[in-house]
Amino acid sequence: MRSDTLPVPGATLYYEVRGNGPLLLSIPGGGGDAGVFDDMAEVLERHFTVVALDPRGYSRSLLEHGPEDQRVAVQADDAARLLAHLTAEPAFVCGTSNGAIVGLDLLARYPDRVRALVAHEPPCFAVLPDADEHLTMVEEVYALLHTDSVAAAGARFLAGIGPAMKPAPDIAELSDRAARMWTRLAANGPVMIEHELREFTSYTPDYRALAQVADRLVLAIGRETRGCLPCRPAMEIAARLGLDVTEFPGAHNGIRTDAGDFANRLIEVLTAKATPSPRA
Repeated sequence: MRSDTLPVPGATLYYEVRGNGPLLLSIPGGGGDAGVFDDMAEVLERHFTVVALDPRGYSRSLLEHGPEDQRVAVQADDAARLLAHLTAEPAFVCGTSNGAIVGLDLLARYPDRVRALVAHEPPCFAVLPDADEHLTMVEEVYALLHTDSVAAAGARFLAGIGPAMKPAPDIAELSDRAARMWTRLAANGPVMIEHELREFTSYTPDYRALAQVADRLVLAIGRETRGCLPCRPAMEIAARLGLDVTEFPGAHNGIRTDAGDFANRLIEVLTAKATPSPRA
């Protein structure tokens, strides 16, 4: 594995590259960084050149002027710049949670950069018929960050989304690299609630643009998340675009808790997208 940085307007992006084959950009969820894909990358790197980044403002991707509110379009611009820096060819993209929202915006506005996108449980609650209820919950989470604590805000969010997350591992049992990642994620959490959560959950995709490239889009949900809030936006977007949803192993955090199975399912899905359909 090698790591590098890329200057972009207002920030410097940190990213990691490993493996060989077609380029696969992995975009983590809110408060995540490149390290959340480590276990998946051990499987994926035999099939792809796996690129994972720290989104701007998190972990090792530093902002030029300090913390600021995050914008979906800006993070998608960052992803497009990173892809243009690394390859002249369209790339595979896998985004999970908030990273899936970034992926949807990337595909809608930079379709020439994307060979296929797997958008795993994008939490853009604004697309739902009962959006007001869930966006009110998000405002409550934000308020608790300021009036109580990060723990209280996190607990309210987990209660609001239902049993969609498998437990985090015991940090004492992790490798040094994984333990350092979890320390970074803990520091990223309040930044995400303060500067990203409200913007991203309020995002509405450009359905007209996505309809033009729907053959390159996979809306993915966790096998263990059905009935919980995080899977519903993917199902709503798929219905709007006339697509089926595709199940992946695990819950909302399946990229970590079911990394090997998730990676193998991703290989299967992307291989199918890369294989031309037989002529009728």
